[in-house]
Amino acid sequence: MQTTIPKLIRDTDVAAMLACSRSTVWRRVADGTLPGPLKFGRISRWRTEDVTQAIRDAEKARGEA
Repeated sequence: MQTTIPKLIRDTDVAAMLACSRSTVWRRVADGTLPGPLKFGRISRWRTEDVTQAIRDAEKARGEA
C-alpha cells in the first residue's frame, strides 16, 4: 500500500491562488476563513487541497456552487 504525499505550498503560493497579499493570507488564517498551515519548526506550508476546499466552501456560502 502506497500513500500519496500531498502537495505543500507556501504563503506566497496561497496568495497567488487567491490574488491577494501574503498579509491577507495570514489575516484570513487568523479569522478562520482559511485553514492554518502545517508547521515544520519555523516552516509553514499549506496542503493545496485544503486551500482549494476553502475556496469551494466560500463559493458554496455565496451560492455559486
